[in-house]
Amino acid sequence: MNLSGVFPALTTPFSADGSVSVEDIKHNISTYNSTGLAGYVAIGSTGESVLLSRKEVDTVLVAVKEAAAPGMRLIAGTGAESTAETIDRTKRAAELGYHVALVKTPYYYKPMYTPEVFIAHFRRVADASPLPVLLYSVPQFTGVALEAPEVGVLAQHPNIIGLKESSGIVQRAAEILAAVPPSFQLLVGSASMMFPSMVLGATGAILALGSALPEQCVALFNAVRSGELEKARELQARILPASKLIVSQHGIPGVKYAMDLAGYRGGLPRLPLPPLHEEHKRAIRELMAKLDAHAPARLSGAVSV
Repeated sequence: MNLSGVFPALTTPFSADGSVSVEDIKHNISTYNSTGLAGYVAIGSTGESVLLSRKEVDTVLVAVKEAAAPGMRLIAGTGAESTAETIDRTKRAAELGYHVALVKTPYYYKPMYTPEVFIAHFRRVADASPLPVLLYSVPQFTGVALEAPEVGVLAQHPNIIGLKESSGIVQRAAEILAAVPPSFQLLVGSASMMFPSMVLGATGAILALGSALPEQCVALFNAVRSGELEKARELQARILPASKLIVSQHGIPGVKYAMDLAGYRGGLPRLPLPPLHEEHKRAIRELMAKLDAHAPARLSGAVSV
């Protein structure tokens, strides 16, 4: 499974009554289908996965699958705290037609989770999974990280095809790439690190910012891939403030608001995540207006909302 390209970390839109909005999911996906994205990641961190019930998870996975254009590679977040639950969720994603399982590190009992524990967990999941497994390290949320030595060991498993590395630390990405075979695929999880990570050998990216600014993220990926490094540096510099303000500072509420400004359906986050204060909305509106001058025609004028 080739995971080259940009995959948005999809958000989960909610209706006025707080339920998952299938209509809004399909609206977003139908629009994304023409943006040059390689596929979709559903039920990841940006999708508020830890705030959804199992029934709602199924609702999201089905809606994304139904709306995705033919040829789109579909990745489902299936990681849970227990090995058994992770396997069960992964098998369910396979039943629903997904191509890859994104499996985050367990984290609740972190004092017990040595590298050997992580290796055993991911090996058992990969042994039982009908889908190729993409490891997921997101220490800013979990408080634990997969480091190069254990990733190097796990890369030897025939059903573990890569890693989404979301720490934002380029050195960690470099160390991991040095520890794995060329066939192992590293996907960067931060738009601010796309250019340096791809130069080091990253295959692609899974980005929260890709849900609000997919064309610009794709343009950066294409510039690096085609060797247009000066253009890539300019594009990286252009989206860096957006990555910092929208994603790093304001998280899911910021991403969803930026989506609203760009013509997608973001909406409000689910409690206990708070909505944005007006001054934060103003800062994002001003930034999106600046970016709009460089945006494709589809987005022209969208940020005047």
